[in-house]
Amino acid sequence: MSGNGGSGTNAASATHADKRSNELLTSWFVRSGWSKGELARQVNRRARQLGANHISTDTSRVRRWLDGENPREPIPRILSELFSERFGVVVSVEDLGLRTARQSPSATGVDLPWTGPQTVALLSEFSRSDLMLARRGFLGSSLALSAGPALIEPMQRWLVPSPPAPRSEPGPVGGSGRARGRLSKPELDLLESTTVMFRQWDAQCGGGLRRKAVVGQLHEVTDLLQEPQPESTTRRLFKVAAELAELAGWMSYDIGLQPTAQKYFVLALHAAKEAGDRPLGSYVLSSMSRQMIHLGRPDDALELIHLAQYGSRDCAGPRTQSMLYAMEARAYANMGQPGKCKRAVRMAEDTFAEADEWDEPDPDWIRFFSEAELYGENSHSYRDLAYVAGRSPTYASLAEPLMSRAVELFAKDAEHQRSYALNLIGMATVHLLQREPERSTGFATEAMQVAKKVRSERVNTRIRKTIDTAARDFGDLGEVVDLTERLAVELPETAEAV
Repeated sequence: MSGNGGSGTNAASATHADKRSNELLTSWFVRSGWSKGELARQVNRRARQLGANHISTDTSRVRRWLDGENPREPIPRILSELFSERFGVVVSVEDLGLRTARQSPSATGVDLPWTGPQTVALLSEFSRSDLMLARRGFLGSSLALSAGPALIEPMQRWLVPSPPAPRSEPGPVGGSGRARGRLSKPELDLLESTTVMFRQWDAQCGGGLRRKAVVGQLHEVTDLLQEPQPESTTRRLFKVAAELAELAGWMSYDIGLQPTAQKYFVLALHAAKEAGDRPLGSYVLSSMSRQMIHLGRPDDALELIHLAQYGSRDCAGPRTQSMLYAMEARAYANMGQPGKCKRAVRMAEDTFAEADEWDEPDPDWIRFFSEAELYGENSHSYRDLAYVAGRSPTYASLAEPLMSRAVELFAKDAEHQRSYALNLIGMATVHLLQREPERSTGFATEAMQVAKKVRSERVNTRIRKTIDTAARDFGDLGEVVDLTERLAVELPETAEAV
């Protein structure tokens, strides 16, 4: 018995001796320029946004991570997101020298089977898991962001024909005289109109207000897809599921849940394929492309947009094609290719001009792409070019008239308040590029007023970054000092409600 105590002491000593400092994490940390206290505060803030209120990190804990301690979830994922945003590239958990809990590829990856029954099962599993985590007050997960070939190659299989699915037999007839599981046309119409309503709420109020309701509706639709339905009904249900999954992904992206957003986008693309709706699939791919631009992966964004254009070139209307050209321009801008960017901007404008002559009605999901949105996207492409070209005033001057027109049009549009706020921020950044801080602070102040009406972490983050840039470049200017003080009072960093 007496030998057990000595054995335990030796084991503890060996464990302590085997622990090595995390050189990978230390390297990223040093290059970030953050202090230990600053990193701890950012981790705590992101944890609150995810609903993980039990996390309380301090400098001593950060020091232990650098010394080799492996933190528990969701800390590795939070660190991955923070460093990815800091450096503008995807920094995986493994890149940081950290380990995560192992999960099955179906639960975490994007390389999923392209079959109807498995798409339904994965949609049901993921939406149920999301709802359960939300009820427990924790919205984080151990999902990993995919990028590069690991993301692009599975998405290319979107265009590969699927084998025909076996026909479903009608279910037994209940007392109501209707076959169990067989939806009527009015019921399907109601499901589709509800999706339209959710999309309107998102545009007006941001992703933080109704995300759980969208996820809940998606889960209900997957239940219906698991019941026997006529083939035409099944296709309509898959279309509803695709639109809801895309919207759940978009709302997740809007409030900063990037891995969750990507997973919903991937599942939405699978559902769009089962619905046989290529234009809708191209729209999902454009959302994925926008996320890749946000994450500093313009090469991946361009691959996704080209895949969307190839898949929908003979079936999507001019409005959808114009939107895809505008996103192509954004990708080229962020890659520092002005010639190709300008060509894509012209194609977006020329194609949009054909929208009024299009005979068929546009689907609801593309109606957001108005004249205001076109001006906004193209101006952001020139603004992005200005940054990539070393804060070029030439490209900033190209952005200004387009951005000004977008702001003018969105000011009259009560439905798209988030887009209004984002373009006000865009104007603020353009004037910073033109060394006009007084005009910049005026637009940033307007953006803050609109931001208080929407729940969008994306909007709030862009406002903070813009004002931080103004403070760094023009910190002695009275208007900038006043704006920085107002930011802390009127738009404090708090957890987003979802």
